[in-house]
Amino acid sequence: MYKLLKTEGMAKRGQFETVHGTIQTPVFMNVGTAAAIKGAVSTEDLEKIKCQVELSNTYHLHLRPGDKVVKALGGLHKFMVWDKPILTDSGGFQVFSLTTLRKIKEEGVYFSSHIDGRKIFMGPEESMEIQSNLASTIAMAFDECPSSLADRTYIKNSVDRTTRWLERCIAKMKELNSREDTINKEQLLFGINQGGTFKDIRIDHAKRISEYDLPGYSIGGLAVGESHEVMYDIIENVVPHLPRNKPTYLMGVGTPANILEAVDRGVDFFDCVLPARNGRHANVYTNKGKLNLLNAKYELDDTPIDDECNCPTCQRYSKAYIRHLFKAKEMLAMRLCVIHNLYFFNNMMEEIRNALDEGRFGEYKKMRLEGFLENDKK
Repeated sequence: MYKLLKTEGMAKRGQFETVHGTIQTPVFMNVGTAAAIKGAVSTEDLEKIKCQVELSNTYHLHLRPGDKVVKALGGLHKFMVWDKPILTDSGGFQVFSLTTLRKIKEEGVYFSSHIDGRKIFMGPEESMEIQSNLASTIAMAFDECPSSLADRTYIKNSVDRTTRWLERCIAKMKELNSREDTINKEQLLFGINQGGTFKDIRIDHAKRISEYDLPGYSIGGLAVGESHEVMYDIIENVVPHLPRNKPTYLMGVGTPANILEAVDRGVDFFDCVLPARNGRHANVYTNKGKLNLLNAKYELDDTPIDDECNCPTCQRYSKAYIRHLFKAKEMLAMRLCVIHNLYFFNNMMEEIRNALDEGRFGEYKKMRLEGFLENDKK
C-alpha cells in the first residue's frame, strides 16, 4: 500500500496505493471544505494544477447537503466529479474550533450547528458512518484536538479518550466496509497523534496508536497557536515513534517554509487552507516569498505573479490586471490567485519529490528557504 522509494536523513520519498489511484509523496492536499475549493476553482482546474488529493470536511458536509444525500448521489467522487483520491477529516477539528457550540463526553461530542443552531451528536461511530457515506478514499479517526493552552491533566485525559475513540473507529470502519451497500469498501483509516506541546505525552501516544497497524498516521493539534520552533520540535520527537513504512500526515500545515522543515523531519502528507484563503485576499506565493497584489506598486506592473511559474494564471495574466480585478471586486481576481497559489504548492511538492529522487533535498531546501527570506528583507 505504502512504498518507501528513497530517504534522505529523515525525509521520505514514497508512493501510496489507493483504490482511487497512486499518491506520490510528499504531497500537499488541496482543501475543498464543502466539496469545492473556495474561490470558484473547479475539479477540471485541479487536474490542470497538479492536484493529487482533494480534502473535504466531514462536519460541514454532514450539515449541508447531508452525507446521506451525497451517498444517494453515488458518493463524493461522483458528486464533485473527481476521480482521484479524497481525504475526509473526521469532524474532530470542529471539537477544537467550535468551543462555544459543543460539549465533549465519553460517548462523543454534542454540537450546535453553526448554520441554524440545531443539535447534533457526533461520536466515533457517527463520524465513521458519515465518512463511509461520503465514500472518501481516506477517512480520519475521530479525535479531540485540545487547545495548546490546556493544562497537562486535561491533555492527558483527552489523549486517553482519543485512543479509546480510535478503537471504536477501527471496529466501526471494519463493520461499514463489510456492508453490501457501502460505496467504497476499501476505505482507509488514519489514526491521529495528539498531546498538545507535551513531548512525553505525544511520544507515548504515538507508540500506542502505532500498535494498531493502520494504513497511515497523522500528527494533529499543531499550528494552533504554538511557535514554529515548538511545532518543529514536536514533529522531530514524534515522527521516530510512528511507523516509518506508513505515511505520516501533518494536519493543517502550512506555509512553504513549514512544509520544507516538516518534510526534512519525515512528514509525507500536508493540507492547509492558507493558499486558497490568502489567494482570495490578494496574497500570492512566489519563488521569492509572498506578494500582496493590492499594493500600489503593482498598478502598472504588466508582468505575471511569478516569472518562473507555469500555472494558467501566470501564463496569461499580469499583476496589474489582477490588482484591477480585486479593486473592481470581480470574482475572477480570487479565482486567478487561488489557482496560482495551489499550483505553487503542488508544484513545490513535485520539486521536493524530484529533489529527494536525486538525493539533493538538503540543497533544495536551503535554496528555497533563502529565496523566501530574501524577499522578506525587502
